[in-house]
Amino acid sequence: MLNFTTLPPLTLYIHYPWCAQKCPYCDFNSHVPNNTTPSELARDKQYVAALIHDLEQELPAIWGRSIQSIFIGGGTPSLIHPETMADLFSQLHARLAISPMAEITMEANPGSVDQAKFAEFHAAGINRLSIGIQSFDNQLLQKIGRIHNGQQARQAIERAKLAGFDNINLDLMYALPGQSLQLALDDVQQAIDYDTNHLSHYQLTLEPNTLFASQPPALPDDDLSYDMQTQCQQLLANAGFEHYEVSAYARPGKQCRHNLNYWQFGDYVGIGAGAHGKISDAAQQRITRRWKLKHPQTYVENSVISGKSAENKLKLTIIGGEEILSRQDIGFEFMLNASRLTNGFSTELFYQQTGLPISHIEKGLKRAVELGLIEWHLQRIKPTARGLQYLNELQAIFL
Repeated sequence: MLNFTTLPPLTLYIHYPWCAQKCPYCDFNSHVPNNTTPSELARDKQYVAALIHDLEQELPAIWGRSIQSIFIGGGTPSLIHPETMADLFSQLHARLAISPMAEITMEANPGSVDQAKFAEFHAAGINRLSIGIQSFDNQLLQKIGRIHNGQQARQAIERAKLAGFDNINLDLMYALPGQSLQLALDDVQQAIDYDTNHLSHYQLTLEPNTLFASQPPALPDDDLSYDMQTQCQQLLANAGFEHYEVSAYARPGKQCRHNLNYWQFGDYVGIGAGAHGKISDAAQQRITRRWKLKHPQTYVENSVISGKSAENKLKLTIIGGEEILSRQDIGFEFMLNASRLTNGFSTELFYQQTGLPISHIEKGLKRAVELGLIEWHLQRIKPTARGLQYLNELQAIFL
């Protein structure tokens, strides 16, 4: 039995599944439209209708709770027509209590937006952008299958700023095929020079079921990759960025609130093809994990079928599946997320978000301390530098 005294913050994730081209390293739920797909505008209108059916099926579980942030990920959400995006937000506001101070993020790729489109997204209510730069170097971009070049990456940042966005994250990768230490540092320095306030900086890894997994490119060795990581971290620290999560860096007060909610084991509704959600229930004293059908076409078709009954009444069925987390699952999933935070977490946060005492994971914590992966000082628990370096090993302790 859990013991929730308060419910965690609640956020909303919206998945948009289409991309202009599938990157060879990408294992996200993204799809390139085929010849049988309707026009982009018709496709997106149909998809938004499915999203709203999906959301309506989630509403009974979150009555009375306000949404603290929204994140539109993909895929490439910046491919959406601005009018369709405005319609989506109109329908969201009609159904949800969205905080006036909510952080509302959209992922965007260079080349998929111009300044006018950025301005329309801003007018629709989006107040934060996450731009998938990956690198500013043309040759490196070609090697990882990106369809934009360095100049388009720079233009995207400039156009976003001119359109009114002052809260921008840039995604960069390192340890790319043929990348030198200097090229990695050059990418980070260029990002810093644009005076944005958040940077996601992560190592290219070969994920299963990707083109790179079956046809692996030659990547920098472990020593060079480590040098890239540590020297880029120092460059960011010198520029005033706080390293607050394994691959996230922010200027003071500009941490991504939506992602922080994940890492602090908050609640979130997930709508869209392949989306996941986690909802705490104080009345039932339980946490439920939900997921949606992965393929966009199947998701849309099933959302229409499950959205209405024969009597034309809304059916509250989930377009996917759900499970109630066990106590063991809860402890593990909390640590899977919170161990990514460089400043760790308080024992009080563990109790608030899980409804369990810290003694529930005490055995794992003591083992992690013995291995030098965790520091535990009174009411504060945080990963060591070694723990962050060997994060998978640290998280596995709590399985």
